[in-house]
Parts: sequence; structure tokens; C-alpha cells
Amino acid sequence: MSEARAVIRPLGEPGDLGWVVMAHGEQYAREFGWDGSFEALVARIVADYAERRDPTREAAWIAELDGRRVGSVFCVAGEVCEAGDGGEAGDGRDGGQGGTAKLRILLVDPAARGHRLGSRLVERCVDFAREAGYRRIRLWTNDTLTAARGVYLAAGFRLVEEEPHHSFGADLVGQVYELGLSGAAATRTGP
Repeated sequence: MSEARAVIRPLGEPGDLGWVVMAHGEQYAREFGWDGSFEALVARIVADYAERRDPTREAAWIAELDGRRVGSVFCVAGEVCEAGDGGEAGDGRDGGQGGTAKLRILLVDPAARGHRLGSRLVERCVDFAREAGYRRIRLWTNDTLTAARGVYLAAGFRLVEEEPHHSFGADLVGQVYELGLSGAAATRTGP
């Protein structure tokens, strides 16, 4: 039996954007019972990226397993994201060099787990943010996403904020994680 071929490639093929929205909507409804407002949030993030992307400061990737899309992650310029707002403060851009990048909409299909795709997607995002000159990278997630939290912690992210909220038809605890990117031994900076 041959081993599955897992690759990470830049987002940009026809259907990638729509797949990201669809996959998030379907997977989070199936796994957590989240309603369509989550899919709408993902659609806004994807549309903003597609319409206003700065290619020197923002990028996204698709994970494939045997040629089938199974994961995604986005790195966008951002203001400091706040718990409960989905990271959507203002237009999500800090405008200047340095500042804060946001890791957005990480997803790995459950059928593709075990190939380190989540870790590889996060690593690609962090490497891009560092090369683009950001001082730190932040993300907003929810406490129910335990597999993602493990990936973030293994990559060196630290929990900096937590706040209960009701979103996507569920009672959740929003969490903000941060990773410092400057210097050889990057450390967490203050919120």
C-alpha cells in the first residue's frame, strides 16, 4: 500500500476560496453544531482577503492529501484581535511594517489528521509572517477546538486572553493566542 502524498501549496487555484468557506461551514456544523453564522464569518474573512490582499504582507495556503483539498490557513495583516470579535477589528489591517499578523481560519479535515498538516500549515504561516517583518502573530479561537490548541501551543503560541461569549449558536470561551516573532528566540509580547 502506498503512503498518502500530503502537500502544502499556496492558495490560488480555481475553487480554493469557495472550498475554504464550504469546508469550514460543513465541518464545524458536523463536529460542534455551529450554525450558519460561523460560515458567514469565514465567508467575510475569505472575501476580505480576496478583495484587499497585500501580497507582500498576506498569504494563504491549502493542504492537499493525494490531490484533494483537506486544509487551509491564512496569514493577514491585522490590528490586535480581541476575544469575541473574531479578530475583525476595523478592516483588519495595521498598515505599517512590523506590527501584528493574524493567523486565520486554520482547518484540517478529520479524515486527513495524522499527517501533521495542521502543524505544517501553522509553521508556513508563522514563517511567512516572520519573513514579512511582523513583530508578532496572533489568533482568535475557541476553547472547544482542542486539536488546534495543541498545534498552536506546540508552535510556541501562548494564551494571552480568554472571554466567554455566545456565538455560532453555542456558548463558547474565546481565546487569543500570541507568538513573538522578533529575534532568534522569539517570545510572547504583551497584549
